[in-house]
Amino acid sequence: MGCLLYINFIVETALRCDDIKGFKLLPQRWVVERIFAWLYRYRRLSKDYEVLTESSTAFIHIAMIHLMLARL
Repeated sequence: MGCLLYINFIVETALRCDDIKGFKLLPQRWVVERIFAWLYRYRRLSKDYEVLTESSTAFIHIAMIHLMLARL
């Protein structure tokens, strides 16, 4: 019997105003894009090779653990 962990998230969408022309930096969007760029450096995560979502999730966790340990 495994231990279940429940985490609650609040998702907020960064919407762009229609009256602004040209490029405008959206708040907090660069944080997500930076994390995706870090994860895509790993060959196994660059394409969806995994059959099970649990395997894919595990490899994402392993990649993030590797990234965080490299920063220590």
